Amino acid sequence: MHLRKFAVVIFLSSCALFAQKWEVGAAGGGSFYTSQTLTNPSDSADATFNMAIAASAWLGNDSGKYIGGEVRYDYEASEPQLKGDGATVTFGGHTQAVHYDFLFHFTPRSSRVRPFVAAGAGIKVYSGTGQEQAFQPLQDVALLTRTQDLTPMISAGAGVKVAVTSNIQLRLEVHDFMTPFPKQVIVPNTGTTGGGWFHNIVPMFGISFTF
Repeated sequence: MHLRKFAVVIFLSSCALFAQKWEVGAAGGGSFYTSQTLTNPSDSADATFNMAIAASAWLGNDSGKYIGGEVRYDYEASEPQLKGDGATVTFGGHTQAVHYDFLFHFTPRSSRVRPFVAAGAGIKVYSGTGQEQAFQPLQDVALLTRTQDLTPMISAGAGVKVAVTSNIQLRLEVHDFMTPFPKQVIVPNTGTTGGGWFHNIVPMFGISFTF
């Protein structure tokens, strides 16, 4: 009896799994960061990451008529940067992120056009890859370093999916990736205060395949 019940559960779970619609895709776009002001008694500078290209790949599924989810990997060629006193200091770097987003669609799964909003969380790794120097402009405020900083990340976004065939979709979307200030890559000097959270605005255009 127990074996039969177990078999029924497995069968129903398998049916639910195959009833879902899976999606794999990739997108490219741009990365734009807000800035945070760092100050000490003698000087100040705006810390940010420069405008750069961004790329993303995802695997998702629609578990319901309007609700779905996807796990995503994001890469940005964004470099840490300090601006102040007429000087701009840029250091080699990039970022990588992995996160899971819930998608809430405004039209059912069968619709050709599906606007959606997304919300989720994950982790982001800021990497400084430049060559450290004995002297760095604005070093009395902060230092740009060759290291990595792993931070938690909150993801929010919106977009639209447009089906061009029964298995191919185009996607236009914009995301806001929010993280704490990466103080291991942009290191405030002694007596410097500031930081807070970065907002990383990323508009993207992509293509996905459903099965």
